[in-house]
Formats: sequence, structure tokens, C-alpha cells
Amino acid sequence: MVRTAIQAIPESRRRWLALAVIVTAQFMVVLDIAIVNVALPSIKTDLQFPEASLQWVISAYAIVFGGFLLLGGRLADVLGRRRLFIAGLSLFSVSSLLCGLAWSEVSLITFRAVQGLGGALLAPAALSILTTTFAEGEERNKALAVWGAVSGAGGAVGVLLGGVLTSYLSWSWVFFINVPVGIAVVAVTPWLLRESRSELQHRHFDVAGATSVTAGLMLLVYALTRTVTSGWGDLTTLGLLAGSALLIGSFIVIEIRSKAPLLPLRIFRQRTLAAANAIAVIVGAMAFSQFFLLTLYMQQVLDYSPLQTGAALAVTTISIVVFSNVGQMLVTRLGVRPVLTAGLLTVSAALALLTQLPTHGHYVPNLFPAFLLTGIGMAFTFVPMTIAGLTGVAPADAGIASGLINTTRQIGGAVGLAAVSTIAAVSASPGVSASLEAADLTHGFRTAFYVLTAFTLVGVVIAVRFIAPAARPAPAVPSTETQIIDVLKEAA
Repeated sequence: MVRTAIQAIPESRRRWLALAVIVTAQFMVVLDIAIVNVALPSIKTDLQFPEASLQWVISAYAIVFGGFLLLGGRLADVLGRRRLFIAGLSLFSVSSLLCGLAWSEVSLITFRAVQGLGGALLAPAALSILTTTFAEGEERNKALAVWGAVSGAGGAVGVLLGGVLTSYLSWSWVFFINVPVGIAVVAVTPWLLRESRSELQHRHFDVAGATSVTAGLMLLVYALTRTVTSGWGDLTTLGLLAGSALLIGSFIVIEIRSKAPLLPLRIFRQRTLAAANAIAVIVGAMAFSQFFLLTLYMQQVLDYSPLQTGAALAVTTISIVVFSNVGQMLVTRLGVRPVLTAGLLTVSAALALLTQLPTHGHYVPNLFPAFLLTGIGMAFTFVPMTIAGLTGVAPADAGIASGLINTTRQIGGAVGLAAVSTIAAVSASPGVSASLEAADLTHGFRTAFYVLTAFTLVGVVIAVRFIAPAARPAPAVPSTETQIIDVLKEAA
């Protein structure tokens, strides 16, 4: 009966219902990073996480997600986008259930990595379905604006929802919430989304490339976290860094020699594309680290509850939602470069305000202005960054380009979070521990925000210098992969 009702819906309207299904799944993926942030102190207490290992709850997800995104896009092209969408969403939902049932540090990190793999299968298939459902031009730009708004808002909404669930239920519910939504989306997908695949001349899957880059990033993040307690001169740390460099170097060699590389290096000859992906690394590091640090500051220094922490960030949620559509309209009128530059400058201003965080802070004078500017800046950054990553790309490379922009954001978020959290911990105290005084923690957070401010200003320089002035929102039709962002993730 439901199927008959759906089939009776006109095709023009059914496309937008399909978009609702796609962005709901996308929202789950982006939301997942941020919603966990608020629960981190509770997770740390219940599962007895060491301070230096806590960021792995975020990084394990983000690294596997980013490392396998391009492979997920290739699988979607060959095996079918709807099929991979369903498979990825199912794996994501099952692993979410297992995360909520986790009984130890190792079990939670393992299940988070599996969850990241589910996201890596889901996200590229979702964006590919979007681009094959909506025609290039105004209609697709509207769909991408919705996609970008959801990606941007997902991080901030996650913080608010995470606070509610953690305060009134338990941290496990930040994972359990994905399960019923995932079941519902999987149930309607066969009726609303059509199957499609690319007519490729080969069916090669670069598993070696995806595995080597993911393993290399894992070692890099682990080495960074070890420096808090062991220092940069520790032989084990140096060995891990060398192993990471070897694996990442192997990835480059594999891509050069592969018949069907995940990432053809020639694509970086496109100046705007290369610049957009460099900015995506910066935006990912900024978004992931900012939400992580602010959550710890509000709960560990200001003694906010999880609910208060989420509510405090509501202004960011609202401003992202309100200004994302404004950002899309400005890009259509002015082009990518001015809007992206303005967004990065606004985020830089927010981070600069956060470098002045006091030990005994108050919401309105010390946090609210930065939260508002962050929301506006993210809204003006996500959509133009994604469009820049697709502008001027040949049709044969459009799918790779769409996957790459999200891969770089996720990897930037994971590695940036590891680096920034390490800087905060080392700056707080040579021997960071749970017994640190509020003043020590605040000093560490301020130092980290100084670094993030400088890093984001580098993004401004890249946007001004390397994004083509005429970059307008008319990207080629992606034949494959991914999501935008976030965040955001990340991070959001």
C-alpha cells in the first residue's frame, strides 16, 4: 500500500522526496561526529578512557571514513549506487548499536572504526544519487544547498542532541538514536531511489591504496597522541612516524602505478580543485577541533552539564541553518572566491575570540559572539568550498573530485584534531591528567585556539591566491562519490 502511494506521486515531487531520504542519511553521518563530542566526558568516566586516548573516539571514525571514501565511490559506480547506499547505511546502523553496547575502550574504538567504514560506503553513493537525480544548473544547486546546509547544521545539532540524550538517558543513546532512523531510511529507499551505475571500462578496486593510506593515517594519529606522555624524541614515537610516512608514501606509489587509482594525481593540476581541497583540510581541522575543545572547556572548566553544553551551542545551529541559504545565493551572484574568503575570515574572527577564554567564563560575553560568528562562517564556507572542488573538472574526473573534497575534509579533521588536542594537552601541563586545574586546562585550550586561528588564516590566503575569480556554481556532473564536509566533521 505504501509502495502504491509512493508510485502515485508525480516524478517532479518524488525527486525531492528522494532528496529528503538522501540528506537524512547524510545528516546521520555528519551528526555522528558532533553528537559524540558532548558525551566524551561521560564515556571517559564509564569506560575508563585515558585522557590522551579520548580523541580516538572521534579519530577512529573519521580516519576510516576518510580513508575508504574514494573506494566507496568506486564500489558505488561499479556495483550500483542504491545498493551501496543500502549496504553502507545498514552497516552504519548495526555498528551504531554495537557502539552503544560497548563495554571497554578497545571495543568502542573498534566499533567506531566499523561505523566509519559504513559511512564511507554510504556517503559517496548518496551524493552520486543526488547528482544523477537533479539536472545540472539551478535545480542541482538548490539540492546541493540543502545538502550543504544539512552537512553544516549536522555538527551543531549533534552537540545539542547529544546533550539532551546524555543528560536524560546515557551516553549510549547518542549511538542508539541512529538505529531506528537507519531502519526507516533503508525501508523506503527501494521505492524512492533508483538504481544507477557508471559504464566503466574496468572493474578494478584499489583496496591496497585505501588500506595503505588509512593505516598510515592511523599510525600518524597514534604517534601524535603518544607525544603527550612520551615526547617527540621517544624511539617508539619516531618509529611510528616513520611507519606512517612509509605507508603514505606507499599509497602515492600505488596510485601512480595502479590501472584504476583511487586518486589520479593528475587531478591536482586543476588549481581551483587543489586549493579547495587544501582548504577542506583546514576546515575539517577547524571544525573537528573547535567542537572537541569547546565541549571539554564547558564541561571540565565551566562545569556545564551535557545538556547545558548542547544548549550553549544552539546559536551556532540556528545561524548555520539561517545563513546557509544566504551563502548559496551569494555564491550564485558573486562567485565562489569572495564568499569562501568571507566565510573563512568570519571563522578566523570567531577563533580569535576563543583565544581569550577565561577560567571563570560566562556564556554571553565569552562564548556567544564566537558561537554566532562560527555558524555564519561555516554557512559561508561549506557550499562554496564544495562547488570549488567540482568547478572546471572534466566529466571523467567529476566523481573522483566529489569524493576527494569530502575525503580531505575528514582526514584534515582527524589529523588536525589529534595535533590540536596534543598541543592543548602539552600546553596545559607536561604530564596531562584528569587532576589538572581549571587554569591549566584553559591555558591549553587558548593555545590550541591560537594555532587554529593561524591555520584558518592560511586558508584565507589560499582562497584569495588560488581560487579562480570566475569560479561559479556550475560544476560538472559527478558520476560517483561522496558527501560534503563538516565539519565538519567535522566536525564537527
